[in-house]
Amino acid sequence: MDELLKKDFYFDLPEELIAQDPLEDRSASRLLVLDQETGELSHHIFREIADFLEPGDCLVLNNTKVIPARLIGTKKDTGAAIEVLLLKRKENDCWECLVKPGKKARIGAQIEFGDGLLSCEVVDILEEGNRLIKFSYKGIFEEILDQLGEMPLPPYITHKLQDKDRYQTVYAKYKGSAAAPTAGLHFTKELLDKIREKGIGIAYVTLHVGLGTFRPVKEENVLNHHMHSEFYQIDQEAADIINGTKEKGGRVICVGTTSCRTIESAADENGRISPCSGNTEIFIYPGYRFKVLDGLITNFHLPESTLVMLVSALAGREHVLHAYEEAIKERYRFFSFGDAMFLDTHEHFQKTFRSL
Repeated sequence: MDELLKKDFYFDLPEELIAQDPLEDRSASRLLVLDQETGELSHHIFREIADFLEPGDCLVLNNTKVIPARLIGTKKDTGAAIEVLLLKRKENDCWECLVKPGKKARIGAQIEFGDGLLSCEVVDILEEGNRLIKFSYKGIFEEILDQLGEMPLPPYITHKLQDKDRYQTVYAKYKGSAAAPTAGLHFTKELLDKIREKGIGIAYVTLHVGLGTFRPVKEENVLNHHMHSEFYQIDQEAADIINGTKEKGGRVICVGTTSCRTIESAADENGRISPCSGNTEIFIYPGYRFKVLDGLITNFHLPESTLVMLVSALAGREHVLHAYEEAIKERYRFFSFGDAMFLDTHEHFQKTFRSL
């Protein structure tokens, strides 16, 4: 493939369909089920997801935890307001950060937060204008961050989040993300218990979500787009559950594009996973051959985003754009706090609807 055009993944989304607040009941979101092969659609409520899973299947969940990575501070010399967003932890109290306004963050600039409880200095300017920042503080960095930081909600969410926990999955465990793996926000502990009781395996993997996932694709030819690297980790238990599911003929269903990118990065050419950790820049778009994943639970994504391209790699661009068209017509809620979609395997979709 020599060319894949960004404009081919465009759709027109009315602004009022961008969900600004999470629902009170996580599992009350709507669920659009799509047959990967035929493009057939069916409308449901998310808590019915257990009906679409079979004993012997396995769900893969990303147990990363979002840190309150947005800090509002002032420049020491001028008192000007400045916003720092933590993206990636480096060594010796240094972080790669996004700073606004960038022109105030030259090398050597010093910034204070919380009346000096936390301070920092810009030590380098990185590619695409990100800053390398060294922090100074007394005590434990994570505790200070919990005290001073805000949840880094995506720019299309303009409402203030009333409860920080609503931008975390109920199984979030390892701190390190600048954004939530949002497909997982629909699960409650009760729903996960119901899924386990049905004989469905649950494998937890970790991928710390960076903002690179959400960066707009600037290249007209998508193949020239470069993904930012994100840290991932898979332990022995998760590898065993996923490999065991495949060996017994069960389906591996990823919850979210981050879980998908994790297992596809870790798998060998035979689709086998070994415990590992590292950084991935995997970019999945139409033409990609999935090594492990069979089905995908995901939210509705931005037009022309790498996430729409990943979903299109699994179910075909035409089927996905048609599903999005239907979702818009039916007033589904979009993006991080929005509704969900399940890209089901053809055989299972047909079997499920014959039995309903």
